[in-house]
Amino acid sequence: MPHIKVKPFETHSIDALLVKDDRFVFRALSQRACEGKHEELIGLHYEGETFVLQIKKRAESYLIKPDSISRPLDVNRIKRALALFAELLGLTIVHANIALSSEKHALAETANKRIRDFEAPVFSREKIAIEVGFGSGRHLLYQAVQHPDTLFIGIEIHTPSAQQVLKQIALQGIENIWIVNYDARLLLEMMPSNSCSDIYVHFPVPWDKKPHRRVISERFLQESLRVLVPQGRLELRTDSDNYYRYALETFSAAPKAHFTVEKNSEIAITSKYEDRWRAQEKDIYTVTVVCENFSECKVIDFDFDFDAQKLKTPSAERFPTKSAVYDGFFIHFEKCFMMQSEKGLLVKVSFGSFDRPEHKYLLLQGGAARYYPQDPVKTETNYRAHQQIGEYLYG
Repeated sequence: MPHIKVKPFETHSIDALLVKDDRFVFRALSQRACEGKHEELIGLHYEGETFVLQIKKRAESYLIKPDSISRPLDVNRIKRALALFAELLGLTIVHANIALSSEKHALAETANKRIRDFEAPVFSREKIAIEVGFGSGRHLLYQAVQHPDTLFIGIEIHTPSAQQVLKQIALQGIENIWIVNYDARLLLEMMPSNSCSDIYVHFPVPWDKKPHRRVISERFLQESLRVLVPQGRLELRTDSDNYYRYALETFSAAPKAHFTVEKNSEIAITSKYEDRWRAQEKDIYTVTVVCENFSECKVIDFDFDFDAQKLKTPSAERFPTKSAVYDGFFIHFEKCFMMQSEKGLLVKVSFGSFDRPEHKYLLLQGGAARYYPQDPVKTETNYRAHQQIGEYLYG
C-alpha cells in the first residue's frame, strides 16, 4: 500500500491549500480521539480521480495513505498524489513507499472501467462476455485473444489481481477487455438485459463458514439469467464439494432452469488454481446454466440527490451509532468527521444489501449533502437505503 510517514506538522496548514488549489476538496477531523491517536481525512481530486487521504497522527510521526473506500486502481496515481501533498506542504518524509513503477508495466487506461461507466454503457463490441473473479487473468486473457469479436468484461474485487491483468492487457496490446475493480454482484445489476453471451465464475472462494458471502446465490442467478441472451451460458467451475452441492441446490430452486453438470472435464485454458487442484488429484465440477428466455429491459433511473430544502443543520448526534436493519437493507453510520475549512460534517456510512453493501462518505457542507467520492451503484436496494438516509438528514 503506498504511504508516507512524515514528521509531525500543523495540519491546519492544509486549509490554505483548500483556498488556492482546487484539487483539494476538504479537511475533516475525527470526532473520536482516543489514546492520543487522531485521524484526519483530506478530500482530493487528482488526475481525474476523486479520493480520500488519511492522516493518522502518532507522537513520533504521521502516517498518510489512501482511504480504502476511494482508493484508485492506478497505484502510480496514488504515489504521485502523496508526493505532491508532501511537496506542497513542505513535509519532512521519514519513510515512504511511493517509488513509481516502471513505465513498461503501465496499466491499460482505456481498459480500466469504473462502476459509473455502466450507468449508460456504450460497448465496443456487439458480443459481450463476463468473467467474475478472474484472479491471475489467464482464462480471461486467453478468451479475449481467441475471440477478438467479443468484449470481455473482467470483474475482480482483489485490487492487485486487477492491476496485474491491466498491465498484461497493455503489454499484449489486447483491445477487447474491460476491467472493473468492483463487486460483481452490484455490477451485474447495472448490465442491460439480454446483453451477454457467457458469464464465467471459475473457482470462487467457497466461504464455507460465511455462505452469505458467496457470489452464487438465487439473486445472482436471477440477474445472470436476465443479463444473458437466450441460449447464453452461466458457467461455474469449482473444486469445492460443498460449493458444488450448494450451487446445485441454488440452481434447482429456480422456477425453470436448464443446467448440466460435468466432472473433471477438460477446457482449453486452466487457471493456476485449477492446475494446483488437479496436481492434488481433486475433482473439478462444472455446472452450466443455459438461459432459455428473453428478459424485459431493465430501467435504471434512480436519483441519489438529497433535497437541500429539507436538510437540517449537520449534527453528529443525528446519526445512531448502531446499525439499523430494515426490510431488505441496512444502514450503519460508522464515523463522523468535522469539516475544518467550512462548517459541516463528513460521515462514513455503510448501507444497502446485507451481502453486497456500499461504503461511502456523506459530505454535508454549505447547506447541501452528497455522497463522496461518487453516488452509490444504481440498484433498487441502494435507492431504498438512500431514501432512509435522507430521513436521518431531514430530521
